[in-house]
Amino acid sequence: MAAAGGQEKVIAAAQHIVKSLANSKNAADDMIRILSGFDDRLSLMSDLFPPPPNAAARGGAPASIVEDESDLGEEPDPDDARDEERDAEVEAAVRVVERWDSPAAGDMLVFDSTEDAGDYLAAAACLVGAPGARVEAALQVAMARLEEEFRHLLIRGMSSLAGEDLHASLLRRLSLTVPSFSSVSDLDCPSFASHAGEGDASGGAGGRTSVSDEEISPYLITPDTISALRDIADVMLRAGYAPELCQVYGEVRRDTLMECLVVLGVDKMSLEEVQRVEWGVLDGKMKKWIQTLKVVIRGLLAEERRICGQIFAADAEAEDDCFTEAAKGCVLQLLNFGDAIAIGRRSSEKLFRILGMYEALAEVLPELEGLFSGEARDFIKEEAEGILARLGDAVRGTVAEFANAIQGETSRRALPGGEIHPLTRYVMNYVRLLADYSRSLNHLLEDWDTELENGGDNANMTPLGHCVLILITHLHTKIEEKAMLYEDEALQNIFLMNNLLYIVQKVKDSELKTLLGDNWIRKRRGQIRRYSTGYLRSSWTRVLACLRDDGLPQTMGSSSALKASLKERFKNFNLAFEELYKTQTTWRVMDPQLREELKISISEKVLPAYRSFVGRFRGQLEGGRSSARYIKYNPEDLENHVSDFFEGRRPNA
Repeated sequence: MAAAGGQEKVIAAAQHIVKSLANSKNAADDMIRILSGFDDRLSLMSDLFPPPPNAAARGGAPASIVEDESDLGEEPDPDDARDEERDAEVEAAVRVVERWDSPAAGDMLVFDSTEDAGDYLAAAACLVGAPGARVEAALQVAMARLEEEFRHLLIRGMSSLAGEDLHASLLRRLSLTVPSFSSVSDLDCPSFASHAGEGDASGGAGGRTSVSDEEISPYLITPDTISALRDIADVMLRAGYAPELCQVYGEVRRDTLMECLVVLGVDKMSLEEVQRVEWGVLDGKMKKWIQTLKVVIRGLLAEERRICGQIFAADAEAEDDCFTEAAKGCVLQLLNFGDAIAIGRRSSEKLFRILGMYEALAEVLPELEGLFSGEARDFIKEEAEGILARLGDAVRGTVAEFANAIQGETSRRALPGGEIHPLTRYVMNYVRLLADYSRSLNHLLEDWDTELENGGDNANMTPLGHCVLILITHLHTKIEEKAMLYEDEALQNIFLMNNLLYIVQKVKDSELKTLLGDNWIRKRRGQIRRYSTGYLRSSWTRVLACLRDDGLPQTMGSSSALKASLKERFKNFNLAFEELYKTQTTWRVMDPQLREELKISISEKVLPAYRSFVGRFRGQLEGGRSSARYIKYNPEDLENHVSDFFEGRRPNA
């Protein structure tokens, strides 16, 4: 019994040792042979290890009596080895995740260390698809950790958004410059401002240039961070955590892009706020919007799309979703401001800013659509095209408002000296700016009011040309009305000459000449000559009447009667000329060439007649005591006096 008990103890010990080495079947067989060397009874104990499955195939001989050492057991199954290795790897991965989830890890971040980040990503990747409740729990913990690490990297990886630096650098690198146009506030029309408003009406659009990756990236996410984010995204996407990943990316990047808008000068404003803000402030915001739209679409969002493509390269759908979540809010804020302007109160001073917004949006619309895909693209396209159409409606409505404002201008103050009216300056500078937007306006004004018929002037005109013709015709009509504020017919003609010549010069020296044509200019110059003729007739007819022979006594009669008539004639001439001199030296003809032409016309009419009259009748008055009282001027004196006309001298100066 004692021997039997000892045998059982030996066998039990041997079994325990072999089981401890059971990871390798070859090691177990080796151990049996070693133990048999100590006690041959162990080789006969078949229950130490179960026979291999293929023992019967080899004749059913027990393993202990196989003569060939190579037949002591079958070769190990490679799949079993791989499974065992995989199980070991999963176990190690679980321990890595659990270690970072333990209190000892505290608030430490995995990605503060490149080595730790690599280990953790490898552990998380190892858990993906592995079975077991413990593994699944570890995978969820790992995904939660990676989600937070992803969020932290997104925030930490952004460069500083210093306002002036961001704006200046983006504008410089994108070469987005805005042309400098004349502003409404410079159009010198205080009386018209009540109808047309005051402020800078300049707008415009810059050219498109390509943007390199290196130029804009620093303002979004640093390149080193992008690599780490991509590694995290690859693991989370494999694990099926795309929604969680997109939510984090969308939240962080949406806030960042919205902050960029603020830095670039575009604040979130409701329709009510846009309606309430004073024009000076709104004008600045509209100008910023034009610049920022291009910077955002061609710079920030184009680069955001590129970054999304890098981070989410493993999943195109996730790339689209993440970009949409990040960018949609930024785009909609820009579009909503444009919409508020489009449907807001219309006034003339807004026209050029609205035109600038229209052209900017039309220019970047294809690129904006190209940034998105699927339903998001359809939505953005529909929103943008709707706002573009409403901006176009606002342009047409504002042009009509401007035409009404010209016709409704009611100032009744006659300008001293017949100078150019502020309305003329304002309207012509305003109209001249329209030519800078000819491409857009020819499209927008295609069906505009065509009620005006003006002979052949509007034949074959573009829509913008026809619009300009209507506006200038309204202006000319209004100027003719204002000329009637002057009681002196001569001054009416000076006023009309000044204003019509200013209109013609503005047309001739700008793109308006192309719109209206040479024939229009020739006709208006002919009208100016008619005004000049009207001036000469109304001013100098009475003066020249004093120098005619009509009504003088015949020399065959009493010489005293002739002398008396001549004295009266010279007296009346002197009085009339001096009155004109006193009055018309205070009048002002603005254009130097027109001013000299008028002086020459006066001299050509008056001096020959005066010289002839004096030559014929000087002898009748010479020798008398008061002849100098009547023949006060010689022709040279008159010519010198005429040179002072239309210089705008102050009375009694």
